[in-house]
Amino acid sequence: MKQIFRNTLSFALFAMAAPLTYSQHAGHAMPDDYQSPPPLPPEGQAIGKYAPDDPGTGATNFGVAPVHDNQLFYFFRADRFEYRSFDDGEVALWDIQAWVQRDYNKLYFESEGEYSLDEDSFESVQTELLYGRAISSFWDLRGGLRYDFEPNPERAFAVLGIQGLAPQWFEVDANFFLSEDADLYFGIEAEYDLLLTQRLILQPRLELDLAAQDVPEYGTGAGFTGIELGLRLRYEISRKFAPYIGVSWESALGETKNIVESNGADPDSTSFVAGIRFWF
Repeated sequence: MKQIFRNTLSFALFAMAAPLTYSQHAGHAMPDDYQSPPPLPPEGQAIGKYAPDDPGTGATNFGVAPVHDNQLFYFFRADRFEYRSFDDGEVALWDIQAWVQRDYNKLYFESEGEYSLDEDSFESVQTELLYGRAISSFWDLRGGLRYDFEPNPERAFAVLGIQGLAPQWFEVDANFFLSEDADLYFGIEAEYDLLLTQRLILQPRLELDLAAQDVPEYGTGAGFTGIELGLRLRYEISRKFAPYIGVSWESALGETKNIVESNGADPDSTSFVAGIRFWF
């Protein structure tokens, strides 16, 4: 019995001493390339390679670098860069957009216009500089300035509108325009991409314009002033570069149509279009 007691006591003392012995010699048990974690920074200071805590909100990053947190992004796209052929002649058209943004705020530059290849002159040129604020996951509220260099006389507008993705993935851009002469207009554009294959895409497009009052110097009447319907088939050689062909139909409406007809012009036109769509 005494021998059993001695053996049990010896085993217990060994078990108690073993962790202490391992701890004292732990350095020899670790791999040769083992590095101990860095010490915590002094109170009130951040680890240099990580983002500091936010004193304004009291939020802390706990030494973890944030990912894509309010970074700066930029984008340029030529949505339409095309040649148009119709009964009355040929024109080159551009419709481009560029923006720079952070998570919620965005600055836009947009330009759209037509150049007559027959008359070797610009028929319309407009540019917009807009500030956008994200109001939901898919919509931006936008406001800013627009300036029309052509047709003459030149004029400036204040702009307020929204841009984004409607249900079923319709791209929508709707804006109110108030000119320097207090003329009020409304315009809406809508597009939809129908994927025939992963690279072949059919895009219907709609533009509709309204005016709140008659503006004789620009040949527009109150009410609906014009509509454009287009259908383009593009092939994405890459996601950033896609040639396309299509057809576009334009028509003046309401009082504006009467003004166009009284001037001896055709209020309707259909054109064949070919162009490229690219972005970076």
